[in-house]
Amino acid sequence: MADFAMADLGYASLLLSLILSLYAAGAAFFAARRNRLALFASARHAIFVVAALTTLAVGVLEWALITHQFRFEYVALETSRAQPLLYNVSALWGGQEGSLLFWAWLLAVFSAVVLIQNQDKNQELMPYVISGLAVALSFFLALMTIVTDPSKSGLFVLTPLTANGAQALVGNPFRLLDFTPLDGNGLNPLLQNPGMFIHPVTQYLGYVGFTIPFAFAMAALFTGRLNDVWIRTTRRWTLVAWLFLSLGLLFGMQWAYMELGWGGYWGWDPVENASLMPWLTGTAYLHSVMIQERRGMLKVWNLGLVMLTFVLSILGTFITRSGVIQSVHAFGVSSLGPWFLAFLAATLLSFLYLLFNRMDDLREENELDSLLSRESSFLLNNLILVGAAFATLWGTIFPMVSEAITGKKVTVGAPFFNQVNGPIFYGLIVLIGICPLIGWRRATAENLARNFLRPFVVALVTALALFVVGVREWYGLFSFSAVAFVLATIGLEYYRGVRARMRQYGENPVKALLNLISSNRRRYGGYIVHIGVILAVVGIAGSTFYQVETQANLKPGETVSLKQYTLRFDSLPIYSTENHEVVSASMTVFENGARVGTLSPEKDYYASPNPDQSQWTTEVAVRTTPLEDLYVILAGFDAQAGTATVKVIVNPLVVWLWIGFATLVAGTVIAALPDPREARALARARVKEALAQV
Repeated sequence: MADFAMADLGYASLLLSLILSLYAAGAAFFAARRNRLALFASARHAIFVVAALTTLAVGVLEWALITHQFRFEYVALETSRAQPLLYNVSALWGGQEGSLLFWAWLLAVFSAVVLIQNQDKNQELMPYVISGLAVALSFFLALMTIVTDPSKSGLFVLTPLTANGAQALVGNPFRLLDFTPLDGNGLNPLLQNPGMFIHPVTQYLGYVGFTIPFAFAMAALFTGRLNDVWIRTTRRWTLVAWLFLSLGLLFGMQWAYMELGWGGYWGWDPVENASLMPWLTGTAYLHSVMIQERRGMLKVWNLGLVMLTFVLSILGTFITRSGVIQSVHAFGVSSLGPWFLAFLAATLLSFLYLLFNRMDDLREENELDSLLSRESSFLLNNLILVGAAFATLWGTIFPMVSEAITGKKVTVGAPFFNQVNGPIFYGLIVLIGICPLIGWRRATAENLARNFLRPFVVALVTALALFVVGVREWYGLFSFSAVAFVLATIGLEYYRGVRARMRQYGENPVKALLNLISSNRRRYGGYIVHIGVILAVVGIAGSTFYQVETQANLKPGETVSLKQYTLRFDSLPIYSTENHEVVSASMTVFENGARVGTLSPEKDYYASPNPDQSQWTTEVAVRTTPLEDLYVILAGFDAQAGTATVKVIVNPLVVWLWIGFATLVAGTVIAALPDPREARALARARVKEALAQV
């Protein structure tokens, strides 16, 4: 009976959380309209209780996953007795219902943290912030507690507290089976990878994190407090959310590179695109808010970017869960899609209504003085990022649009995205180098010549050097010379700052550099982020334009060669592990005739109680150097003959993609650290707002 009691406890926690979230949304809104402080305090307390209750629900489900309570349908689907503990733990977010619970729990905890941070601040905004967060939280809780499968019952049903009576609930993670299976199916074998333990977590942290600035933006529209106080208050939340979304992209690419066995890391899959789009618009927002803070411009644009980033995060969740788009990353078909679309529509309409009513309060304080200014370069940067997001969105949803109009689903593949987004991203790379060296308001021809002459010379010399060593393709020459141009502009900024500190304070170069970064973490942390992006571009350009491959069917002792590498196939060992069978091709690697090691690509077979769900997966073997990856795939085998078909790929410079993302993360952390300059700026903004109300 323990499973019944725990299931009831988990489901009751979610149902009570839904009731309290709805109460918090209404109470906070009513308290703001009627100035009822006691009611506002009650709404705050309700959010804290919801955070505790959802934590309890997560604990119950994790207990069931770890202890193999297969009477829980979710546990039976996502775990097995042979599955390692790491993947039983990660099964919490490995399936539809568990990931919804994980999302709701994160949002509840984030909401509680926001309330603690703003306990004595932003008192006019906070009731509406609570209300907005509680509405979003109520939506996800409703998906797990009252939304049912229309094919089985009505649209809504308030189920009894027994989880067994909630059979028709679409997202209930505590649904019980009528019997207890001896074993479970286990996670999809593709998800049984260390990268998938952390990738969804960082992805959800990014998605959920963008709810916070959106809630503050809606609160600013409700109250009319439309200066940059709400922006400065949420700057660190936005940076942290963007950081986690960046990590989600990184770990997702590494998982695809190591697990899918096709030699790449980005295939423009719909779910990949779903995570890229809010990252692009979030990047645009982080740049454009600097113009509002410094010049009082782009207020409507910034509000729109916050809204767009949040909506794209929800859209990504819809794509993953609706089943309308097929993807190796997506869950199966479910009836949740219409509910996500309804939530998106309600969010958009509410935002547009408030924005329209506040247009008179959103007048620009300044105008664009010149096209040759940092403001204009930032604006162009924004347009490029949003354009890339729109192009990606159109390519992603086009199969749905074509099917709705013509009845035929027209698939949009990687060539479309590469041809459309390739030139867009080229322009973005160049702008990364231009923006730091253009002054605010207006740049003179003399300043432009002085600032850009040396970076341009560096780019030209790089292109000539590459041409001399044999690089003839225009795309390679342009990509690497653009990288050199950007690195030169950023290096010039650091050089000037370090030289100034050395002259003013007599510091040595290392101390001057560290103090330079510490004195303005936002600016110089941003430059480190840009360096990370450019290093990632090196990896992308090298592996995209100069990848080479070959394939061969080998008997023991035979070899296959590619570039300077020769691989000898030695044997085909077959053995069992805890939860799968392994077929491994043992390969000895020679580079320029010298033995440098061994590689053992694999085919793994995961048996399932249901034979239809048994599955082969590919485990690649990779040898990484600063210049290239030797990437080996076991494409096929004949166990009786002892032969193997291997595919060998050389991916130039791909390691710099991972180094670039690591650098990007370091720069974002630096930019997000507490900065006395930011604290003083926020204090001045609050004083300015208070004086404006007198």
